[in-house]
Amino acid sequence: MIVEERRQKLLDLVNERGFVALGELAKALNASESTIRRDLDYWDAHGLIKRTHGGAFLRDDAQSMPALEERAMREIEAKRQIAEATALRIQDGDSILIDGGTTTLELAKLLVGRPLQIVTNSLPIANLFAGSRETDLVMLGGYVYPRTGVALGPLTIRMLEDMHVHQAIMGVGGITAKGLFNSNSLLVETERAMMRSADEVVILADHTKIGQLALTFLCELAEVDTLIVDNAIQPEQRTLIAQADVKLVVSGEAEEFRS
Repeated sequence: MIVEERRQKLLDLVNERGFVALGELAKALNASESTIRRDLDYWDAHGLIKRTHGGAFLRDDAQSMPALEERAMREIEAKRQIAEATALRIQDGDSILIDGGTTTLELAKLLVGRPLQIVTNSLPIANLFAGSRETDLVMLGGYVYPRTGVALGPLTIRMLEDMHVHQAIMGVGGITAKGLFNSNSLLVETERAMMRSADEVVILADHTKIGQLALTFLCELAEVDTLIVDNAIQPEQRTLIAQADVKLVVSGEAEEFRS
């Protein structure tokens, strides 16, 4: 069993049972306890499990991503504005990678029925296109994060190595002068692989994310090609974005401009 596959199975076992003893994991995965300890340290460092002396349990604390339903209720009108502005930039026939999230889900709803190639790690987004004859759908596999329906981790990243798309469209948890942040280390690793697969990296973020921190650093602002925001963006937030070479698209504004 390769390292990535073993780690994925270990995470699945912890997710299913809530707590698993070290000896049980070693037996189930046919690996030594020292190997399992290293795997547990790996997932603990990513914030998905909590190591204990005798095993591990699944984390469900402030370092975890909020449930999709909970996030969907926040800034809903802003998210719809951003989705509409993003959909206008997508051409029929494009190949688009759509990250899991509430704003990207609003975008996906607007793309149903269009002749596109859609790649996604989100079960809710994939479900929108699963019955569409017009859209070619590629579903990225991997560990499905609890409550969000988003595939993350080594298996997802390995699939992304063979992908090439026109745009990678992603959400973030926060944007500061230092760069972009998100809520989970494993999510950030997956999103970095998404960025590498795309000609253009497009970030969707409502105005409340600009100036806010999240748990884990994703990248510098200059690594992003386009940032799409709602029209409630404030002058000081525009100034923050203006410090990086990023195209800013504001919903409702006729022109796109490079800062």
